[in-house]
Amino acid sequence: MKFENYIVYKLQPIDSNQLYQFMLDNKERLKLFFPVTLEMNSSLEKTQAYISIKNKEIEEKTNFTFAIRDKNNQQIIGLIIIKKLDWDKNQGEFAYCIGSEYEGNGLTSFAVKEMTNFAFEYLGLKTLQIIAHKSNLGSVKVAENNGFVWQKTLQNEFTPTNDEPLDMELYELYNEK
Repeated sequence: MKFENYIVYKLQPIDSNQLYQFMLDNKERLKLFFPVTLEMNSSLEKTQAYISIKNKEIEEKTNFTFAIRDKNNQQIIGLIIIKKLDWDKNQGEFAYCIGSEYEGNGLTSFAVKEMTNFAFEYLGLKTLQIIAHKSNLGSVKVAENNGFVWQKTLQNEFTPTNDEPLDMELYELYNEK
């Protein structure tokens, strides 16, 4: 999966230093909507375990976590995840994050497009969801750029660490094939 000088790929054990550094560099940016991922990558040892867990989840088809890498400098610049898989409904939900210096370049939209093709063609999913806070304009734009359509507001859908629950917006895309 390529977009100019970027690639979406499965995390490898050798990526632990890169992923840990990405988490450190983007800690403030990720703390609201990715607190669990941050905690799971709060030390190099935890990041090594995280990659192992994520690869096991791929084997078990429970979650699919991939990295977005800049091929020029080999840096991990983001993550894209297909999670909350419901095989009875053939449905999954996207989660994604990108480093601040790469935001606004279409890279997350590219990654979602590639992973949408993967989810529909390889996994056989029929419905993909993106759940975003209305203030996260970048995430809303990624959903819209990829043809996801707003469905409804989910009341008290997400509770940030030590904070009040937030209403979130549900976007969906259907595999018409």
